[in-house]
Amino acid sequence: MAITASMVKELREKTSAGMMDCKKALEECGGEMDKAVDWLRQKGLSKAAKKAGRATSEGLVGCFVSADGKTAGLAELKCETDFVSRNEKFVELAGKLAEQVATKGALDESAQTAINDIIATLGENMGSGRTAQMNVAGEGFIGSYLHSNGKIAVLVEMTCEKAATAAEATFLECAKNVAMQIAASNPAAVSADKVDPALIAREREVYRQKALEEGKPENIVEKIAEGAVKKFFKEACLLEQPYIRDDKTTVAELLKQTSKAVVDNLGVARFVRFQLGEDAAAEEAAE
Repeated sequence: MAITASMVKELREKTSAGMMDCKKALEECGGEMDKAVDWLRQKGLSKAAKKAGRATSEGLVGCFVSADGKTAGLAELKCETDFVSRNEKFVELAGKLAEQVATKGALDESAQTAINDIIATLGENMGSGRTAQMNVAGEGFIGSYLHSNGKIAVLVEMTCEKAATAAEATFLECAKNVAMQIAASNPAAVSADKVDPALIAREREVYRQKALEEGKPENIVEKIAEGAVKKFFKEACLLEQPYIRDDKTTVAELLKQTSKAVVDNLGVARFVRFQLGEDAAAEEAAE
């Protein structure tokens, strides 16, 4: 039986399910409306749609890294309560979404189907959030860290020159520790030359105005501002930060020490850090 647009519209009005889900339901049920309604209910899709307006402020960040350390993904999975975010099925789904992002670059329709299925099981509104994929071409390895509460996750691309280095335990431990550093200290960039110029200009102006308001002479205001920017770099740039396991050592020095141990030249190319809810906080701050 041919499925018409009016049939899909009628089913949507009855169930509040998505258009594609309604079309599939009608196809599966030979165009019989009542059976299609039951099919959607059985799949939890009608129930999912009715919960769609409820806030999703809790959840997890899923993290996946391939066995060879060359491909990785992060994916936010949101829900209504912290209780549900600790459910085994929810945790498993967050990991699967991250794996799909790693392998495909984005979430597809199967991801939403999986989310709808778990909504039906656990009874809360849920949804996907931000995603990020990371790939390494050539030598190197993706280090990762997922905080114990599942709400902070990091991917960091570690570089090296020798293929064998990426398999050495010392290098892998360094990659893990650098990822943990990023999770704990939330740097703005890898190094000073990678910091957004607008952010530097804003910091410089803040300290210029502060010095002027404190009555500092004009001829030293710029020096004060530049000194403050240098201090900002030590806090905001990963390589200049004190290493969290030894605050007498910077992350740059940690890399030098590890490079010497593995007889290679190590570095950090880039990183991505997700903290659940930080995008919402940024939106609020912008308003």
